[in-house]
This record gives sequence, C-alpha cells and structure tokens, in this order.
Amino acid sequence: MSSVARRIGKAAAITLIAGTVGGAALLAAEAVVARSRRYAKPGLGLALRTTVGADNATPLRLVMLGDSAALGVGVDRVADTVGGQLATLLSGGESGKGGPVQAVALSSVGVAGSRSSDLATQVARCLLGDRPDVAVILVGGNDAITLRRPADAAAYLGAAVRRLREAGVEVVVGTCPDLGAARAIAPPLRQVVGFLGRRVARAQVRAVHAAGGAVVDLAAETGPVFRADPNTLSVDRYHPSADGYRVWAYALLPSVAHAAGVTPRLP
Repeated sequence: MSSVARRIGKAAAITLIAGTVGGAALLAAEAVVARSRRYAKPGLGLALRTTVGADNATPLRLVMLGDSAALGVGVDRVADTVGGQLATLLSGGESGKGGPVQAVALSSVGVAGSRSSDLATQVARCLLGDRPDVAVILVGGNDAITLRRPADAAAYLGAAVRRLREAGVEVVVGTCPDLGAARAIAPPLRQVVGFLGRRVARAQVRAVHAAGGAVVDLAAETGPVFRADPNTLSVDRYHPSADGYRVWAYALLPSVAHAAGVTPRLP
C-alpha cells in the first residue's frame, strides 16, 4: 500500500459529515476504495539537480522543499514540475540589479509523503554548501489527511521558514492545495479531506506571515481550476499533471519573482 493510500485511509476516521452509522460506514467503504488505488511514485530523475539557462552564468539558486509536489510526482520530466516551470519563467527575466537572469540552478530536497514536521531535516540539507537565493515550500496535504492538528503542522512550517529567513534565504510557501479536487477520492470522503485541507491552509498562512515568509494560498487561487478541469490531475487522479503543476507555477510566480528580485520572462 502506498503512503498516499495509507494517509487517505486515516481520513475516514473523521465523521464530520457522517451523523449516522450509515454515514460512517460510507466513509469507511470509500476509504477502502481509496486505499486500493495505485498512486504515482517519485521518478528517480526528478531528484537530480539541473540548471536552466546558460551554464557559464552565475545562477539564481532556487530550491524546492516539501512533499511530492516539490518533486513533481505525477510527471516524467523535470521541466513539467513546479520547480522546472518556475526556473524556465525566471531564466531570461530581468534582474532588479540590472541585466538578465541568464540561469537558474534548480534543486529539490523534498521527499514524497513528507509532513511539516519533516521540514527541519530538509532545511538542514538545503543549507549545506551554496545557500539558495529563494526557497519554495510545498507542504500540507499529508498533514491534513493524517489528521495532524493544523496548529501543530503550522508551527513546524513556521519554524522552517524562520530558520531559512535567518540564513538569508527568501521563502515562498504554497499552502495545502485543494484536496477536495482530488478525483481519486469519492464523495463524501472527498469533501471531508477538502475541509481538513482548508483548516491546515488557514493555519499555514498565519504561521508563514509571522515567520517572515511570503505565502500563496494554492487552494483559494487554483482550487476552482482543478475542480473544473480533470486534465490538471495525472493518471492517478490525485497528483497534478504537467498542466496542474503549470497552474501552480503561475500562481506562485509573482511571489517567487518578487522574492528573487526578478521580472520574469513570460511566453
């Protein structure tokens, strides 16, 4: 059983919309179906570092932290991940210091299945060697479906943001996405995990602001697109597709570009 399936199964313990034994039984049955599904797994190639743009230029260093979204689970090419699409949009943009950004050095220390409590290890890894200029954190979904208290999850996230800011790294956080758009989960369980995700996202916004980071509410800004367009999800109907990651990248772009001091190159 995949880690995603196990986490979705735990969400069935919440009976927010199950006021009767029959309602609880329905949630339990849907959790069994969700657990039996096959979910996308991380592609080995997506963990590698890459540089977008001219190799001989001093690069803008962009690092991704978090869960499967930071790795791009659901797609086969680095260019289709959130980080890859952000790197492409930033490469060739105009730097506030004068002249173009000729290269973006992209790396990821994210781990599929991570919760906010796992960020401390990822922060330590990304601060080894050359410090990143901008860190993008995508986390929260696994906190929601494993029933982590939103305040606890947000506290771990806030601590990670604060540590990065103290190291001189600009930080942009994409909150827990709209789990209610995941077609791999049947209603009414889908509505339950969507509710849990929104609680986590609200706590994340407060924690990130308090820690000095920038935050983008992915559920609010991109949830309607995911709900309306099934092509934003990969074949497992849970993780985003290349189109879905593109939607996220464009939602994150203004905050990431501002943090990097770059006017991005738009197609």
